[in-house]
Amino acid sequence: MKAGVVVFPGSNCDKDVFDVLKSLDVDVKYIWHDEGKIDVDLLVLPGGFSYGDYLRCGAIARFAKILEGIYEFSERGNLILGICNGFQILTELKLLPGALLRNKNLKFICGDCQLIVENNNTPFTRFYEKGEVVNFPIAHGEGNYFIDDEGLKRLNEKGQIVFKYKNNPNGSIEDIAGIVNEGANVLGLMPHPERSSSKLLGCDDGIRLFKGAIEFLKG
Repeated sequence: MKAGVVVFPGSNCDKDVFDVLKSLDVDVKYIWHDEGKIDVDLLVLPGGFSYGDYLRCGAIARFAKILEGIYEFSERGNLILGICNGFQILTELKLLPGALLRNKNLKFICGDCQLIVENNNTPFTRFYEKGEVVNFPIAHGEGNYFIDDEGLKRLNEKGQIVFKYKNNPNGSIEDIAGIVNEGANVLGLMPHPERSSSKLLGCDDGIRLFKGAIEFLKG
């Protein structure tokens, strides 16, 4: 299997994700934002500040050339992982419902965070236990997830809520930290699993998310 990490001007977590995938013996490469070809099985939109977040987080990145074929890519059942800014981009593309707003305290927040695994029946979460508490760091200014009442009802009915905050740091509705699309092949989450993927970093809870996606693709 092959994986690609998209690099936008302003990405700052692309190397972290690349190194995690490389450590798992994945054939991984960087994909520059103005490339038009997506020839991988797993596509990762990493965290950072794409195009400086000058307009709105992810709002400019959604027009990058690399994203022109992302709809077809997702429809083929290929896996897409959006972390932090990547999650914001996926909502701008409408590949995931809802939106990420300014944090409730209107400040950038950064630190360790505990998450509750709500759904372990996805390619990404298959190596977690439902209800398990894991540690993924956060670092964002616009991580306050919002969706209207009808959309929230649908998320709950379809089991699309994958992670919730144990102690909500940003005001997200129903403590939502990460969701999947209805096909469960597109995951977006604000916390950073790549930053908790090694004992050297103090925690390796995040490595199982990448292992789950890899093993799923290997069949």
